[in-house]
Amino acid sequence: MTVLTVTMIGGFLTIVTLFVMRFSAMNTMALPNEITLPDGAMATAFTQGQGWFAVVTQADEILIYSRTTGNLRQRITIQPE
Repeated sequence: MTVLTVTMIGGFLTIVTLFVMRFSAMNTMALPNEITLPDGAMATAFTQGQGWFAVVTQADEILIYSRTTGNLRQRITIQPE
């Protein structure tokens, strides 16, 4: 019984340690200081990947920017259903 308790406590501590390590690694990706949206665009969502970040606007567009230059790389219009 004691071995099972020690094993379960060790497993729990391992899981907690992995969560802490994973969430602390998420803070290493830098966010842009400023994003210049086209005139009249209002942001509703933000996401990022390696070398790019994207803003979803209220006009149902996805604006993809270069992380290195901050310039707009691609504009995708979301088609209604």
